[in-house]
Amino acid sequence: MLAEEYVTFGGVTDQGFPENPKGISPYNLFMATNLSGAIDKSGAESVIDYSKLNIADGSLPPVVVAGGSVDAAGITISYQTNLLIPKVSETDEVVAVAKTAIGELLVTKQVRGANPVGTIVIAYPGINLRTLKCCYLFVRSADGNKASKSVYVSLIP
Repeated sequence: MLAEEYVTFGGVTDQGFPENPKGISPYNLFMATNLSGAIDKSGAESVIDYSKLNIADGSLPPVVVAGGSVDAAGITISYQTNLLIPKVSETDEVVAVAKTAIGELLVTKQVRGANPVGTIVIAYPGINLRTLKCCYLFVRSADGNKASKSVYVSLIP
């Protein structure tokens, strides 16, 4: 179940787990991070709890989501840039990832920027909450060698 989920995120999870000093693959880092907490075994069948799934993890401070919404044009996510926190740079890349119920992977990237609050938009005309499975935000260093832990984004209409 979790192995199939890794595949559905394409190369995004590889970008989300760049810090592997012992040569551990991004796949193994993803599995180790998620095996104990992202699977909900409370029902008759185990399911993935997307609010606990991590598609990225690393040493950079996690991004702080200020809000997220869905409208007919796409998904809009606001976040605090937190430029006063050590290891945070305005050149970091913010990565927004959403997956639809039918398996489409929507990815948008942008530079963190120098403003106190940033906004990233995943353009997808006609999307709505019913067609979304999950949405995440994480940060990568400009050189791609470091990442933050991903943050699940709760979206409102």
